[in-house]
Amino acid sequence: MAATAAAAATSSAAKPRDRTRWARFRRDKVLLLMMLPGVLYFGVFQYAAQLGNIIAFKDYVPFVGIKDSAWVGFQQFSTLFADPDFWHAVRNTFELALIQLVFFFPVPLALAMFLFSLSRNWVRKLVVSFVYLPHFISWVVVVGLFVQVLGPSGMVNSFLTHDSHHVVVNVFRDPSWFKPMMLIELIWKDCGWGTIIFLAALYQVDDSLYEAASLDGAGWARRTWHVTLPSIRPVIVLLLILRVGDILSVGFDQVMQQRDTFTPAAAEVIDTYVYNHGVGSGQFSVAAVAGLLKGLVAMVLVIGANKVAHKLGEQGVYQ
Repeated sequence: MAATAAAAATSSAAKPRDRTRWARFRRDKVLLLMMLPGVLYFGVFQYAAQLGNIIAFKDYVPFVGIKDSAWVGFQQFSTLFADPDFWHAVRNTFELALIQLVFFFPVPLALAMFLFSLSRNWVRKLVVSFVYLPHFISWVVVVGLFVQVLGPSGMVNSFLTHDSHHVVVNVFRDPSWFKPMMLIELIWKDCGWGTIIFLAALYQVDDSLYEAASLDGAGWARRTWHVTLPSIRPVIVLLLILRVGDILSVGFDQVMQQRDTFTPAAAEVIDTYVYNHGVGSGQFSVAAVAGLLKGLVAMVLVIGANKVAHKLGEQGVYQ
């Protein structure tokens, strides 16, 4: 009898919760439908695709299939580690990542602070529209534009000399210019787009803080150092952690457009190594090992950066 009463009580308690859950679903159904494509994308292409990393432990043959390919354990890891081209790509990737982190990451912040300081709204909107546009141009067009300017028959050479056989500037034939050109192209294309979150954070800073600083005699530099940067520091740390997690993806499309021009010896990175050895040479298992290791290193970097953020008193990406 007591058990029956308890079951009835449980049932009566669960029904309101179910009704509440159903009511919330009906209330938010439009938002849930809008979220569905993103969930499917991450589920299929980001998580389910990870199962394919099993070929890193097999001698994968496409015609045989993943299931029937021979299991070889860590043999593909040994093959990868013995390849000097892989270590060359790793060194290139880390050098490019460090250059982009040091020289590219602060540029959108500086540009956002400049845009925020503009007093005329129409000037700000005009500049914002101008700096956002390059983000929507493909890397094929961007690299083509730079070749038209700095290439052997580009605008700079045409301006410096009228002799078509005499080339004064040709950075695309000099391997030492690969990394600087990667940085310059990246800044031109994406620094404007990178200001969006910084600008949103700057608009949230309390104006009374600036007014108090001005009354104390603080100039632009002191207001920036003591008001602006501390106010948006959580956003800066958050974006820095996200950047560190994606630091080894130095721009596959951008590199592929100019890899042969600068020579593979100078322009090979992990992503192009994976593509050329996987799709190009048919060494799918070795390429999978390289991609798997890259993902593991990126995960370690995110966890490490998040712990550093906690040490500095910031929330980070997660608690």
